[in-house]
Formats: sequence, structure tokens, C-alpha cells
Amino acid sequence: MPVKKMQEKINYLEYATKDLSATKAFFVAAFGWSFTDYGPEYAAFENQGVDGGFYLADKASRADQGGALAVFLSEDLIASEAKVIAAGGVISTPTFEFPGGKRFHFLEPSGNEFAVWAYA
Repeated sequence: MPVKKMQEKINYLEYATKDLSATKAFFVAAFGWSFTDYGPEYAAFENQGVDGGFYLADKASRADQGGALAVFLSEDLIASEAKVIAAGGVISTPTFEFPGGKRFHFLEPSGNEFAVWAYA
């Protein structure tokens, strides 16, 4: 039986980062990610639900400016928020409820916005 290809599915995300070292350190501390460096201006991550990378640029992705919002699933939203704060993240939208769950938004050290949610 032939292997079914993942045709036209989201497979990789890339984000700009003003400070590659700080961004990497944040995700290692907050979520235990690991990175593969591809030169001094690019670092890739994998096995985080979707693979991706950060590239050095003087920009940041914010949902309120039209950027895509990557949302992480958590089994313990309170613990996830504490890890984000301890790693140097800034809560940009406090936890709120929506049908089926709760979530909060945060900024990592280079200003990229992400969110974490949990089932209700």
C-alpha cells in the first residue's frame, strides 16, 4: 500500500526574531524545546506539533497587526502561564473563557505573540 503524502497541509512555520539567542532561551526554558542552528541567523525547532524556525530580522508577529497566531494546547493552563512568566514572557492577554475552553496570549522576548489554551 503506498504511503499517503501530506499534500497541501501546514507543515512548517517561520517567525522573525530580533534576538535569536533570547527567543531560543525562552522556548527552551518555558516549554523544553530544542533547536538546530543553521548559521548565526536561523534556528529550527521540530516535534512541537508543527515544525518551524526563527530567522533574524527586526520584526515580530502580532495578531492585532494581522500576523498568524500559533496556539499551544495545554493540560494545565495555570502551570503553562507560570512557565511563560518565569522564562521571561509577558502576558499580553490575560486568561479568558470561550466556548469549550480558556486561553491566554503572551509575547516572547522578541515580541512575537503566541497563545496557550486548555479545554474547559
